[in-house]
Amino acid sequence: MSEGGQPTFTSLGVAEPILRALNEVGYESPTPIQAASIPHLLEGRDILGMAQTGTGKTAAFALPLLSRLNTKSNNTQMLVLAPTRELAIQVAEACQTYAKYIPDFHVLPIYGGQAYDSQLRQLRRGAQVVVGTPGRVMDHIRRGSLNLDNLEALVLDEADEMLRMGFIDDVEWVLDHTPAGRQIALFSATMPSQIKRVAQKYLNDAQEVKIAGKTATATTIKQKYWRVSGLHKLDALTRILELQQFDAMLTFVRTKSATEELAEKLSARGYAAEALNGDMSQQQRERTVERLKNGKTDILVATDVVARGLDVERISHVLNYDIPYDTESYVHRIGRTGRAGREGEAILFVAPREFRMLRSIERATNQPIERMDLPSAADINVKRVDRFKQRISETMDSTDTSLFLDILADYQQEHDSDPLHIAAALAHLLQGKTPLLISEREPRPERDRGDRGDRGDREDGRQRRDRRRGEFSKDARPLKGKPEVAMERFRVSVGHEHGVLPKNIVGAIANEANLKAEFIGQIEIYDEFSTVDLPAGMSKEAMQALGRVYVCGQRLKIESVANDSGRRPPRNARNKRPHRGRGDRPAPKKQDK
Repeated sequence: MSEGGQPTFTSLGVAEPILRALNEVGYESPTPIQAASIPHLLEGRDILGMAQTGTGKTAAFALPLLSRLNTKSNNTQMLVLAPTRELAIQVAEACQTYAKYIPDFHVLPIYGGQAYDSQLRQLRRGAQVVVGTPGRVMDHIRRGSLNLDNLEALVLDEADEMLRMGFIDDVEWVLDHTPAGRQIALFSATMPSQIKRVAQKYLNDAQEVKIAGKTATATTIKQKYWRVSGLHKLDALTRILELQQFDAMLTFVRTKSATEELAEKLSARGYAAEALNGDMSQQQRERTVERLKNGKTDILVATDVVARGLDVERISHVLNYDIPYDTESYVHRIGRTGRAGREGEAILFVAPREFRMLRSIERATNQPIERMDLPSAADINVKRVDRFKQRISETMDSTDTSLFLDILADYQQEHDSDPLHIAAALAHLLQGKTPLLISEREPRPERDRGDRGDRGDREDGRQRRDRRRGEFSKDARPLKGKPEVAMERFRVSVGHEHGVLPKNIVGAIANEANLKAEFIGQIEIYDEFSTVDLPAGMSKEAMQALGRVYVCGQRLKIESVANDSGRRPPRNARNKRPHRGRGDRPAPKKQDK
């Protein structure tokens, strides 16, 4: 125990090699979920843990279970199931960090979208800890490449998220293929009935660990919004950056391509900005985050998935350049600031048609979001002039200017010029083509146009061009009971013959295209292929990512039905089975006589 009677990692019984690693990374004392979970897991008990994201759940199960590993054996002893590949990677990296001083330790993340041969090679080598998404773990168990005969512990991380993404049947399948005596740790932010059923069915005399819920967002985070859309967003962001005093800023956009685009535009305007997205290698992402930590980068432009779990003390501001699709994503986003009692600020850009989402966010967080006053052009210009004068003073105070004094004295005598005119010419030279002062034109707040919204906001330029060309499927239609999104039908090369279920397709698309499950429409499964309705105008990057994904051992090879010469499934297509739900099973196949 510490002097104040609080538990320490040592008093909880964490193994000495792990304590050394914790000391290096600066872990001082356990969080409530860690203090409550570690003793039970060290004793080999099953636990049912309820705690919100950001409470330290990963260390809560990793520290005790790693302490019990037998590193003399290369058999898989610990399996962690995670809903997304990014979370699987983060958990694997955390385990690697904690086990830094454990000899001969191997951890392996396995997930869809990654080549099988690399995973097979590493599984043959052996890994005491495997962290994976449910679908890919199932594939390896079926192949026999992942042997769980010696499994000691199974962790279900963010079980409610796996349920939401349609993976709960896969989770149960994996549970059914694990040894009866294994230890289980189930962690979930909420406890819906299906998660309770899984816990009752598979956990043995589980110890319940529940951390009292707090408000959905930290009270140390000041939340504001600005009503702006389309091309005006960049100007609004530039004005905020000009006057806001910030240490580091995390800016969220919806797509991977948008991270690169916005980071490039900010860099061109003189800001130290970088992109952070799922197309980057893990090594690149680590280097980017490290540059943010040490002050070489001030602005990260990221998507939701890759920024999940990001904890950098410098982040004083989170800016939602693109509003998230749901309130949960908003809470995760702004939770990257205002951590550990520090103050933070969250800013949200809202287009007129997005005001309903703004109100939903306010209800979910139980906090009003105040409208911010965007700096005027006059405010910006005063600040720019002050900075310009400051640069002059700093140069005069700290730099030897004798050479230039001699040159300018000669110039003045030769041309009989006013010294102020000479200084003004030099200032103009220094400023270059970028104007020192800005006009009062942009950005302007958007006027409320009711449910019609702003035309430029409903769809981007490429979508409007595509509509004029008639390139969207005739079947494109809004989702019933879901967000007003025009849909386009796609064909994927996986069907009944491959054992695919709707949830497999939903999980792969949600994971690889960074798309929420509610934006995935009707799925129809045939013998050799399936069709799925997705939001019209999917980005080229998202389509390329989906084209590389394997589902049930088959590459998706996604293609638009409209771009497939209007091809439709034949009327007599065998075993046609339309699926609208996420958890339906395919109809039994007819036997040929």
